[in-house]
Amino acid sequence: MSGLLALFDDVAAIAKLAATQLDDVAAQASKAGTKAAGVIIDDAAVTPKYATGLPAARELPIVWKIARASFFNKLVILLPAALLLNAFLPWMLTPLLMIGGAYLCFEGAEKVWHLIVPHKDHGPQEAETLEAAHLEEQRVKGAIKTDFILSAEIMTIALSQIDIGTFWIQAAALALVAIGITVLVYGAVALLVKADDVGLHLSTTGHFAPTRALGRGIVRSMPGVLAGIGAIGTVAMLWVGGSILVHGLHDLGWHLPYEQIKHAATWAAEAVGAMPGFVTWGVTAGLDGIVGLAAGLALIPVVTRAIVPVSGWLFPEKL
Repeated sequence: MSGLLALFDDVAAIAKLAATQLDDVAAQASKAGTKAAGVIIDDAAVTPKYATGLPAARELPIVWKIARASFFNKLVILLPAALLLNAFLPWMLTPLLMIGGAYLCFEGAEKVWHLIVPHKDHGPQEAETLEAAHLEEQRVKGAIKTDFILSAEIMTIALSQIDIGTFWIQAAALALVAIGITVLVYGAVALLVKADDVGLHLSTTGHFAPTRALGRGIVRSMPGVLAGIGAIGTVAMLWVGGSILVHGLHDLGWHLPYEQIKHAATWAAEAVGAMPGFVTWGVTAGLDGIVGLAAGLALIPVVTRAIVPVSGWLFPEKL
């Protein structure tokens, strides 16, 4: 009998330890996911454009293709790579994170540049000049490439916020972040790309006038909503990319940009008086965005005149 009671005690102790470990994983995942919120917003904002301009029947399959690749990128490639780098080459995390931040700055600045400088926009006409299957393949490849960069940023930022050294807790927390963020992002994207279809259905089959009016309102508002989300995505790219560069330089020993932004945010919060936390965050994010825009604009000629031609020569696309 005493042996059975001892066994129960051991089982209870193991269960208690497991519950504690699960609590640690959940807490670490929540903290890491919150810190990566800016990149999450960016990911959700830039993805819907890859499904626009294609047949409605292909929108959800395209989103699923990208989401499936995102799961694979995060769980199979990036999670083990991040853990191995953190264990054996932790000094490489900051430079790699900064490379990803520079990419975000370039992407955001390029969109701003296209708004300022007139250029021929091929996006809406692509479906008319390319075979639908070819266009879909191009869109999916572009989305997966962008998602890989953003996923790498998310996983690296998340790992940097996990302050428990146990390898398995780090791995479990990162896996939880990867799954949760991917479901959240691509669930939101699926709702966005199908919102106009839902509105059309309500406007034509609704049994009540308010329902039909709601459907028409959804259909009319979606172009503006998608444009607004695209603008938010651009701002998020610059903000997150600039913040990564500023903090990366700070970690590498060049403290001036970080200290100046921190000083400006503190001064602004003290000057305003009300809502100091919000003011500090707003000024910091704004100045990080300016840094991101400046870095991105500086990178545009480097990428377009050097990196793209060289990569095209080294890795020619198959026709």
